[in-house]
Amino acid sequence: QVQLVESGGASVQAGGSLRLSCAASGRTGGDHYAVGWFRQTPGKEREFVCVLNWNERYYVDSVKGRFIISRDNVENTVYLQMNSLKPEDTAVYYCAATPVFTGGYDYLRATSYHYWGQGTQVTVSS
Repeated sequence: QVQLVESGGASVQAGGSLRLSCAASGRTGGDHYAVGWFRQTPGKEREFVCVLNWNERYYVDSVKGRFIISRDNVENTVYLQMNSLKPEDTAVYYCAATPVFTGGYDYLRATSYHYWGQGTQVTVSS
């Protein structure tokens, strides 16, 4: 089992930055687990934001150049650095983990991930 706990969500003004953390415990498996970030707003489906799969990073187009996902294997923590935040980034952000993906685009789907955190709220005001 893997337990994930997100933190770092807050209210910021447009143009600001936040760093979200996803602390993992249990049988995390280090690099053998892919860790993704998703976000969700009321009434909408959970949206893929980015994933770190081995040392490969994939981002949704709307955050490319602004968000950076990274991993600290010593701390068993994955980070999401969010810069140049926009009001449309407002959402509950979730981290998710699963054994590494070996091909295709399964990483885009929330249903592909076995473990989820409880979410952290990010609010960006204009």
